[in-house]
Amino acid sequence: MMTPEWLTARPIAHRGLHDAADGVIENTLSACAAAAAAGYAIEVDLQLSADGEAMVFHDDTLDRLTEATGPVAARTAAELKAVRFRDTDDVMMRFSELLTLVSGHVPLIVELKSRFDGDPTLVRRAAEVAAAYGGPLALMSFDPAPIADLRTLAPGIVRGITAERHYADPEWNGLSAIRKQVLGNLLHWPASRPQFVAFCLSDLPTVATEVARRALGVPVLTWTVRTPEDRARAKRWADQMIFEGFRPKPA
Repeated sequence: MMTPEWLTARPIAHRGLHDAADGVIENTLSACAAAAAAGYAIEVDLQLSADGEAMVFHDDTLDRLTEATGPVAARTAAELKAVRFRDTDDVMMRFSELLTLVSGHVPLIVELKSRFDGDPTLVRRAAEVAAAYGGPLALMSFDPAPIADLRTLAPGIVRGITAERHYADPEWNGLSAIRKQVLGNLLHWPASRPQFVAFCLSDLPTVATEVARRALGVPVLTWTVRTPEDRARAKRWADQMIFEGFRPKPA
């Protein structure tokens, strides 16, 4: 399947069109509704609840953004729905609720969060929920395993890989040096077969992303674009930007 033109046709709002100072928090209904109303594509994240539901949330824990604490994975979907985002009326959405909200009006680019433990539950649930969705939708992950799984589970869903060059942040301490090399250079390509790449802006350009774009015809998205300098870099080395903190002209 060829990568569809809608994937790069318009700027992509990172975790929705959020602005904490204005009471709009990332990955919430309010942020996604604002992005859709402005005509932007929307990037969000999925985490797995204790009862196997795909929930729209970025962090592994609730502490940073909500009135609760502890791991997302320790609570059921119903329990997570009872937790409010701090200083807002928003609660966490199920993936199915996000699809109902957007209803195909703008593209959705959805990151599957992973613990790199081989558990396919989240990608299976995401594919199941997305099966009846008719709008433009792509699933991506830092972990190539669920993207490889997606080729079999739902070959009709656009799939991508999220990556950076060095994986130096402490959040990646659980990965071996060899695995970081594989991920940063996209050496898993024969197994994952991504139809697009979402690569860290500060790491561009790389040999891997240039081969993807120039030799394989695979588009490169880049994150996270925040400044005019970022925009210039993204324009040179990527096919579309994932942005936050400003409002670029929609397509």
